Amino acid sequence: MPLALIPLLIAAGILLAGNGLQGTLITLRGTAEGFSPLDIGLIGAGYSAGFLVACVYAPRLLQSVGHIRTFAALAAVSAVSTLLMVMLVDSNFWILMRFIMGFCFSGLFTTIESWINSKAKKQNRGRVLSLYRMIDLLAVTSSQFLIPAFGVMSFAIFSVAAMLYCLSIVPISLSDRSSPKPPENFRFDLKAIWSISPLACFGCFTIGLTNSAFRMIGPLYAQDIGFDETGIAWFMSVGIAGGILSQYPLGWLSDRFNRRVSLLIATIGAMGAGIALSLLGGNSQTASLIGIFAFGAFAMPLYALSAAHANDQAKDDQYVLVAAGLMFFFSAGAIGGPFFAAVFAEQFGTPAMFMYTSLMHGMLVVFTIIRSLSRPGLSPRPDRRFVALIRTSPQFLKLATKSSRNHENSDR
Repeated sequence: MPLALIPLLIAAGILLAGNGLQGTLITLRGTAEGFSPLDIGLIGAGYSAGFLVACVYAPRLLQSVGHIRTFAALAAVSAVSTLLMVMLVDSNFWILMRFIMGFCFSGLFTTIESWINSKAKKQNRGRVLSLYRMIDLLAVTSSQFLIPAFGVMSFAIFSVAAMLYCLSIVPISLSDRSSPKPPENFRFDLKAIWSISPLACFGCFTIGLTNSAFRMIGPLYAQDIGFDETGIAWFMSVGIAGGILSQYPLGWLSDRFNRRVSLLIATIGAMGAGIALSLLGGNSQTASLIGIFAFGAFAMPLYALSAAHANDQAKDDQYVLVAAGLMFFFSAGAIGGPFFAAVFAEQFGTPAMFMYTSLMHGMLVVFTIIRSLSRPGLSPRPDRRFVALIRTSPQFLKLATKSSRNHENSDR
């Protein structure tokens, strides 16, 4: 692995740790401050709205000032926004701050992932991709345990998140002087993206509605059924780990059979796990941990399965368009996900949040069946291997696609 990639991966790990920490922290601190589930949902929607806007504007920022300046500026703004949230505890103000942070993190992910893309070579793309996934998993899950260590009501825990954002600038600033090429220009055409794969577009929209609800409202569910701060950290980490561990088995299935079948199986599994969590999870914390593992195992790989299906339909010059379009649909769904889940929680109790996710997954099951009946499915293309991703920027999906194609070429 090129030495130039080491500071980039270190920066990614620090950044992902801070972001993973803050997602859970904001829900728990907001609840402790008396915010309603609806307030929490709107705060989550603000983050997704900022992320959506940055999908369009962040590449322009990279083209204007370059990778290092873009990363430093966005990380600094994220740190300031984090500290402002603890200085002014108000739900409306937090919505604004999370919008800003959503924009920043979309830009940060695009910056670092496009940089990794430019540094990775044909011979090591697979290893870089696997290492990045491992860093993502370890950073997000381990950061959850900073919350019980410092406590949700302390100023220190917000300071830790802000320090992580600032520290992520250090390895980027001290990396070599080589500058990656600016992002490629492409025409963002939602109609064209939908025509490539309506199922993938609807799938990513649905996944945005459900997975964003889990990340934002999930801590409320765990708290409501009796988990303490350490237990909440375990609850969220187990769900994320389930998503990571199931990526390859479901990917293996999708590579060898019809992608729609794999998507249908995973969606039905996520729907069933959601129903179990809603009806049975509150009776036992052990049952809840098993249920959230199953939910993560089936729900989180849906994005990658949808992307694989879309890339089977796409032409060679449409990869970036597909990647950007699917992220757009995901982000659009993620704006509404925390809000609708919060409405269910307020009306029917916190466990009903997972009944909401089951309803959304049920809609995807119906749509998948309709698409299967109206348009024959394609066999998985041998040059389009499944790429195990939970959610990513267009630049990283481009990196993953290159890695998969290079691996196939080396097998021939």
